[in-house]
Amino acid sequence: MNIKNKTLLITGIGGFIGLRTAELALAQGMKVRGLQHSADKAEKAQKLGAEVFLGSVTNPEHAQNACQGVDIVLHTAVVGKESGSFDHFREVNVGGTVNIAQAAKSAGVKTFVHLSSVMVYGFNYPNYVTESGPLSGENNPYCQTKIEAEKALLQINSPPEFGTIIIRPGDVYGPGSIPWTVRPLLLMHKKFFALPNSGQGIMNHVYVDNLIDAIFLAIEKEAYGEIFNITDGQETSWKEYFTRLAEIGGLSKPFSVPATLLKSVLWQQRFLNKLVGKTTNILPESIDFVTRPYAYSIAKARSRLNYQPTIDLEEGMRRTQEWLQKTNIQELIRQ
Repeated sequence: MNIKNKTLLITGIGGFIGLRTAELALAQGMKVRGLQHSADKAEKAQKLGAEVFLGSVTNPEHAQNACQGVDIVLHTAVVGKESGSFDHFREVNVGGTVNIAQAAKSAGVKTFVHLSSVMVYGFNYPNYVTESGPLSGENNPYCQTKIEAEKALLQINSPPEFGTIIIRPGDVYGPGSIPWTVRPLLLMHKKFFALPNSGQGIMNHVYVDNLIDAIFLAIEKEAYGEIFNITDGQETSWKEYFTRLAEIGGLSKPFSVPATLLKSVLWQQRFLNKLVGKTTNILPESIDFVTRPYAYSIAKARSRLNYQPTIDLEEGMRRTQEWLQKTNIQELIRQ
């Protein structure tokens, strides 16, 4: 498929990945539309030149209206917290995904790309795990609902009339990434950031532009019914990643704390905050996300899509540092 002049709908267009995808899609000659529940975030996409519908992916009418006249849907809208109510996660991550997919299918959309996550493999998976799994929900609402959404989408896949593609990104970093750029830097600034278990294990980072390259390749190759792991293909320790992040932020190297101790402290903090009605910003479950031990395989994306990550960690950090120098990240975390 030649994507030039095609109309692309991005759900969650005002988010980190959605906004950058809109920018790069417009630069490639695509027409870009968005579905976004936040007016402030919608405005950012509109300033780029995208047409944006205010609404929710869980609302059938909003979904139907946004999908009219669209060729491709990229579904990025998600509840992406480390923990929370299973009901809320299922409402958005499963119900919202099925709703927007069914709306797209009925509107005549040919290609539906779902942004899933490598977290479908859980926290303890084989080294170089491939797209065939094993999958593990880990009794975690994010992991579990990502698995459920994928299963539901594959059942709807019916090319050539309606083809679904599932992308499982690694840890997406770069300018504007809340979990892997903004929040860690703010915690480091407040001296609240610690490396669990000395930063052992592998961070499977993917610079946002590399991820978007992979998404466009999958669309162009019409890889319907397929699932792809997408990372930068570099085996970077958690320690190296967060040390580099501290350096570009002009901050001290993070110190190390045993993961079990760190989790215990966070559980106590959560309990005390609940007693006084305060929100807990760092959850105990966060530790599971930053102690994953192994790499994910991207061999399928390399062979099937000819995916070649062009921005390595050094260049990605350089670009992120440039962005940091002209950005008030305190404002981003409040959005």
